[in-house]
Amino acid sequence: MYTRKVFKAKDMAKWTRYETCLFFTIGVIAVGAYKFLDLGWLKIPWTPLALIGTAVAFVIGFQNNSAYGRIWEARKIWGGIVNTSRTFGMYIQDMVSNEYASVQLSSEELNHEVKTLTYRHIAWMTALRHAMRAPKPWETVIQEKTNREWTDIIRPPERNSTVENDMQPYLSEEDLAYVMSKNNKQTALLYLQSHHLRRLKESGVVWEFSFLQLEGVLQELFTLQGKSERIKNFPYPRQYATLNHYFMWIFVLLLPLAIVPQFSDIGNEINEDYPAIGHYFIWLSIPFYLAVAWVFHTMERIGRTGENPFEGSANDVPISTIARGIEIDLRQNLGESDEEIPEQFPVVYDTQM
Repeated sequence: MYTRKVFKAKDMAKWTRYETCLFFTIGVIAVGAYKFLDLGWLKIPWTPLALIGTAVAFVIGFQNNSAYGRIWEARKIWGGIVNTSRTFGMYIQDMVSNEYASVQLSSEELNHEVKTLTYRHIAWMTALRHAMRAPKPWETVIQEKTNREWTDIIRPPERNSTVENDMQPYLSEEDLAYVMSKNNKQTALLYLQSHHLRRLKESGVVWEFSFLQLEGVLQELFTLQGKSERIKNFPYPRQYATLNHYFMWIFVLLLPLAIVPQFSDIGNEINEDYPAIGHYFIWLSIPFYLAVAWVFHTMERIGRTGENPFEGSANDVPISTIARGIEIDLRQNLGESDEEIPEQFPVVYDTQM
């Protein structure tokens, strides 16, 4: 899914509320230990912490760029599926004809062939989006509590149905049984499309040159399917994601040992002139620590959220909406009425599924 509107500040605050409370607690404990338990000696200079922070910032930036690259590539792939699907629908409507047929078919028979090919293509998109939504062991983002909250509200339609039920309206019983017997159902459907086109070519309903054109479209669909499967089946390298997570927490946990003594020293400097302020100045280190820790943690979490663009989170590519949009276009161009065509999936909280 993909959020079209700007992520609101209140949503971001709600999304990170547990981490915010944790950072506030760490800040309070650090200040309390420094002020009341005589642990003023427990501090580190800024130089090593700044080096760690710089390294963490670089790694987080690399992770976020890589995650965005995966999301953008996935969106381009499914944009290619949109264009190629429309091309396929146009081709079969104009290339399936009696012009070179050895045995002339009636208009109803020609329309049936066109509808069968079109519906099988819709089934292919259905099988592909279900395959992209299938959970993988490394897809753990939606297991986090606040991400589960969003997923409970914004559920991809693939979570509420099965691939067999969703493909059933578009396939014959024979084709459905054949496809369900295969592990890669989307590949099996493209094989069926090719076999069907070959039979039409042999009977002359599809001209030989048109057959080559249509086979080229199927080849492009195989290419786009393979690219989409590559993103799904190849995770973001775990050595980068895991170490980056640990580095971020090392920085966040060491940060109070530098920022709290710094605020204490500033408070001591102004205590003579402004004792009311200087005595309590150390407590200002808590909101400053909270802000720095929140920024680093949230940026790292945003990168983790975008690693798998088909996982089913609110930041995913809206493949369900894209597939349903293509289906509506194809079926409208078949001449079907609005009552026969399913509606687009709803937008929930400004988020497409």
